[in-house]
Amino acid sequence: MTTVSRRATLSPRQLTRTGERSSFVYLERCTVHRDANAITAEDAEGTTHIPSATIGTLLLGPGTRITHQAMSVLGETGAAVCWVGEQGVRYYAGGRALTRSSALAEAQAVQWANVRSRLGVARAMYRLRFPDEDPAGLTRHELLGREGRRVKDCYRTQAARTGVPWRGRRYTPGDFTSGDAVNQAVTAAAQCMYGIAHAVVASLGCSPALGFVHSGHELSFVLDVADLYKTEIGIPLAFDIAAEDQEDVGPRTRRALRDRINETTLLDRCVEDIKGLLLPGGAPAGTVSNADPDVVTLQSDGGRAVAAGRNYGGGEGYSDVEASW
Repeated sequence: MTTVSRRATLSPRQLTRTGERSSFVYLERCTVHRDANAITAEDAEGTTHIPSATIGTLLLGPGTRITHQAMSVLGETGAAVCWVGEQGVRYYAGGRALTRSSALAEAQAVQWANVRSRLGVARAMYRLRFPDEDPAGLTRHELLGREGRRVKDCYRTQAARTGVPWRGRRYTPGDFTSGDAVNQAVTAAAQCMYGIAHAVVASLGCSPALGFVHSGHELSFVLDVADLYKTEIGIPLAFDIAAEDQEDVGPRTRRALRDRINETTLLDRCVEDIKGLLLPGGAPAGTVSNADPDVVTLQSDGGRAVAAGRNYGGGEGYSDVEASW
């Protein structure tokens, strides 16, 4: 009988292009196994078959167990896997990126390494957050000042809208209960948004550390991405939760944010926003995903890339395998 270990591994050219896959498939409270080249999700209601080649990233939520064979087929078909909280609200761990292309990671490094382009991305992030303002020509200090004023205005606006008293942002690291109910809700929403952003950044193969607004931390870019949705989603939702009830603010905020993420398809939006920020001239949908995932080149002089799998020592008769090794 055919065993998993004897099945032929699919080559990248046999795989479904990432742009034609479901961006994210979320599972919770089930056992994930393998059946041929599909994965199965088994729970109390039965077994669901999911063709593994149609998955961009598999998000494993609470209560999931996954077998070695399931991980094997996901690896063969180029799917990313992330271990997350409910509905992707927190990010715990992940394996490989959603794409085999290094295009986004290289674009991020190029944009980050140049002081002018780094500032340009920071301005673009500000424009995404506050489309009614044009940050062109603003310095770093001016951007930070304007961002601070806009966030303060958001707090005041939401307080007036919901009737929740606001006495300023109060949060003591490591002591969640030190703030009042609305501050606890804002903290819970922020932590959830960091998890969501981290899951997307990891899935795309970007560096979590190379930030354009934040700096000096291993999650600087994650914080940048999470902040894109702070005044639009995180803060208003936190005030809504605090206005409803002062009890169990943290869990209620996380559940409400989970539902809002689904309603607004925020995960897909994060993907497109990151592409638009990092790729030259912005990125139409699927730009990176549709790139050939099996292209490997070598860097040469003058920014030129040359074919891999060849020996450039001047000798003749080298095969691709011989040249690579």
